[in-house]
Amino acid sequence: MARDTKRRTRSGGRAGAAARRGGEVIEQMPWNPPLLVDRPVEPLTEEGVAAIHDGAMRILEEIGIEFLHPEAVALLKEAGCIVNGTNVRMDRAFVMEMVGKAPSSFTLTPRNPDRQITIGGNHINFGNVSSPPSYWDMSIGTKVSGTREMCQNLLKLTQYFNCIHFAGGYPVEPVDVHASVRHLDVLYDKLTITDKVMHAYSLGKERVEDVVEMVRIAGGHTHEEFDASPKMYTNINSTSPLKHDYPMMDGWMRLARRGQGLVVTPFTLAGAMAPVTMSGAVAQSLAEGLCAIALAQYINPGVACAIGTFTSNVDMKSGAPAFGTPEYMRATQMTGQMARYYGLPLRSSGVCAANVPDGQAMWETSNSLWAAVQSGTNMVYHAAGWLEGGLIASPEKFIMDCEVLQQIQRYLDPKLWATDVDDIALDAIKSVGNDGHFFGIQHTQDRYTTAFYQPFLSDWKNYEGWEVAGGIWTPERAHGIFKDIIENFEEPPMDDAIREELAAFVAKRKEEGGAPTDF
Repeated sequence: MARDTKRRTRSGGRAGAAARRGGEVIEQMPWNPPLLVDRPVEPLTEEGVAAIHDGAMRILEEIGIEFLHPEAVALLKEAGCIVNGTNVRMDRAFVMEMVGKAPSSFTLTPRNPDRQITIGGNHINFGNVSSPPSYWDMSIGTKVSGTREMCQNLLKLTQYFNCIHFAGGYPVEPVDVHASVRHLDVLYDKLTITDKVMHAYSLGKERVEDVVEMVRIAGGHTHEEFDASPKMYTNINSTSPLKHDYPMMDGWMRLARRGQGLVVTPFTLAGAMAPVTMSGAVAQSLAEGLCAIALAQYINPGVACAIGTFTSNVDMKSGAPAFGTPEYMRATQMTGQMARYYGLPLRSSGVCAANVPDGQAMWETSNSLWAAVQSGTNMVYHAAGWLEGGLIASPEKFIMDCEVLQQIQRYLDPKLWATDVDDIALDAIKSVGNDGHFFGIQHTQDRYTTAFYQPFLSDWKNYEGWEVAGGIWTPERAHGIFKDIIENFEEPPMDDAIREELAAFVAKRKEEGGAPTDF
């Protein structure tokens, strides 16, 4: 298939024609982060909510969480928690008091303030795939290690697509860049190739503080302006079961003090790192997340926090993670219900276990994306480009996912169920009567260009038309669009002085050795 793709998609089809005309590669929906308009799916009864909450609180009170950061332990001891070495047990009254200080909604403002997003309420925002070590596209045809060029290309897709609202972690790890300076090169690329909300990995003092300074420079902020409101965020994962490690806690506390966005997402796979029952896995996940939020609020009351869910199940035959499963969907809905109980914004993910952008990849990802909508998720990680349980990033999958994201955005558009006089269209129905059609009437002519969702990737021709046009399968069409976007990409504007200051900062930190590594 990869060999045929080179022949069929080289500057071909609708995307190639648009590129050659000098216009947009595709016709896409405008930047417009959608609002959740439907009532969320809430599987739990009132008694169920109380039972899961009590389970999470009893984990914190009776079992405790291992905090492998001495300062975190000292702060929690100061706050009155019970400390035994690195094990910290928290009274539920303390946890609920601290969690109650967290805002139910907050904004993240990137270097381009027009790309500001709101995390919380009925807002839902989609982000790119983050952190895979490997890469796959149709021109290569196999799984390979990520490079800086691959990372840059995925960042170009992140910027290009209006349905992607924030830039998460590295869309693929550029393993050709040494780990000590990787964060400097990738953040420079992210800040120049995109103008969307930035993320910092909480992996030690140097990486976090370097990213903070680069985001501050890119936004043209003083230190006081930067600290005044969230301009970026981090996401940490607990080490399930019931543990927070040193580097993530270190970054978490540093960014709490700087007033930036904080997201905690326990990685609780039922049957492996959490109980095999979904209620038990959700209760454990909540305990691991709430304790980190309590610490952040003790450090800086009112700092922006969100709780994440990554509760899924493993394949009990192999132990491999499974995603987009019925269990994953219900766990996401349950966690969304609990997040509203605690008054916290929610993060979930668009994930799958498939190895290539095939049917399995799309049904599993669609399941997880619709679970995000149903659960009231505010921040959807990995919404485009994820394969192999997070080990592979793929540009074809990225583009296929963006088709789904646009359809979700259209589905959430209130215009679809408007009931004004023109929408009920009695005059139009009278004019057609019992034996006409609606194609040619004025009511249709006035609305046909915007009446329905128009796909940029789906092919709606019948089989014969599709075959005559080359019989191009969906991943092949996505590959052609990917190539055309990269060929025609233009970086968003950045002041020359800011770009020079960023480059000088990167050069200086490289001279100083960047961040320490274990190798």
